Amino acid sequence: MTDTGTTPGSQSALRQANERRVVDVLRRDGTQTQAELARATGLSAASVSNIVRGLRAAGTVSVRNTSSNGRRARAVTLLRPPGTVVAVDFAVDQIRVAIGDSEGNMLAREAIAYEVAADAPRAVRRAAWLTETALLGARIDLGTVASVVASVPGPIAPDTGAVGPISCLPRWAGFRPAPALQERLALPVLAENDANLAVVAERRLGAAQGADHVIQLVLGEGVGAGIVMSGRLFQGAGGTAGEIGHIGLDPRGQVCRCGNRGCLETFVGTGYLLNMLPRNYDLAQGTDRVRLNDVVSSALRGDPGARRIIAEAGTALGQGVAIMANLFNPDRVVVGGDLAEAGSLLLDPMRRSMELGTLGSALAQLELVASALGEDAPLRGALLTATHSLR
Repeated sequence: MTDTGTTPGSQSALRQANERRVVDVLRRDGTQTQAELARATGLSAASVSNIVRGLRAAGTVSVRNTSSNGRRARAVTLLRPPGTVVAVDFAVDQIRVAIGDSEGNMLAREAIAYEVAADAPRAVRRAAWLTETALLGARIDLGTVASVVASVPGPIAPDTGAVGPISCLPRWAGFRPAPALQERLALPVLAENDANLAVVAERRLGAAQGADHVIQLVLGEGVGAGIVMSGRLFQGAGGTAGEIGHIGLDPRGQVCRCGNRGCLETFVGTGYLLNMLPRNYDLAQGTDRVRLNDVVSSALRGDPGARRIIAEAGTALGQGVAIMANLFNPDRVVVGGDLAEAGSLLLDPMRRSMELGTLGSALAQLELVASALGEDAPLRGALLTATHSLR
């Protein structure tokens, strides 16, 4: 997306203002023809036609052929509150974009492989391009977008919006993704930690429905947790609540990227798990790069080495979650990420480990489950969070 030299957001603001005028008339007066909308709003017939086309593409209105004073006309009916929302997911090795309606339902999505960790400003430029591509493919005008929420695999300081110094994206430390993406799109943007967005989605749509005290684990290069207490997202004073990956389990263990030794992440992080594989251990069927899902697939097929790696990860993860359970007393712990695809191979050792380290009263009401939304949880949580700006 190039800089045209125009005032950021001016055209977008004008389109949104005109769209609101049309929607206000429909909300007040009910179904109207496009000619009636033009008279009621003072807009030109061409402007009304373009606005209605965008609202129809977003699923905000329906349009049907009718007649008025003996002439053919097009009747417009408001279906739901206006407003398209966008979710952008910055993963370590890909960027994903989803387009949603005013209720957070996913309308369209796009994804590209990309080395997000390498360069934050370039990743944002690529995300802006992908957003515009997704909107174009869905035939939705950028001017109808009300809000954008970006998912980032790292803590976000609530006061500055900057990515924390310890994350899976070390070159993003101090970078403020929301203002950078907002400048590119000329739209309001909020950036949030991926685990926080995942727990929002799982509570609304997935495995944490009906639970008021939830810990949502997101397992990947790092280990993050989204925490909901008494139905409210808990982020902490500096946005670092839920950094469960840096709970210390072994003071003589491997040095973690945070500088401490024996952090939980050094037992269950993707890079550490892959380093446990014997040299020339072929899980990827001849490919030159073994991925964690290869290990999981091999374990599910019965490979003893892969099963041992996952079982030991589950044991360590249970030790870390036991500490969290004693502190927060959740009624649901949801496990997400590639490693969670191992199912009972991971969860059973977790349960056994938690039984040894969790208070009986805390364990009695705790349910341990796998994510229902998988890798889509942060993306869907971002869509739901974006809809809050429409309320």
